[in-house]
Amino acid sequence: MLVMRRRAGESFLVGDIEIQVLEVGGRRVKLGIRAPESMAIVRREVQITESENLAAAESVSRGVIDSLLSRLGWR
Repeated sequence: MLVMRRRAGESFLVGDIEIQVLEVGGRRVKLGIRAPESMAIVRREVQITESENLAAAESVSRGVIDSLLSRLGWR
């Protein structure tokens, strides 16, 4: 892992992506990210939650889903 020190107003590049430190205060850092529109930028915790949700959904059998839909009157 590369570790860099930057002050507010300074930036660095990762390929075509520019990351600028906008504000530093206490234990928080505000970043600005400039990247191509075709590139998705998400917070890590959102990506983790999405992966966990997909794994949980894949672990449920089709029979269980059909049974629940039937009980709800949707099938």
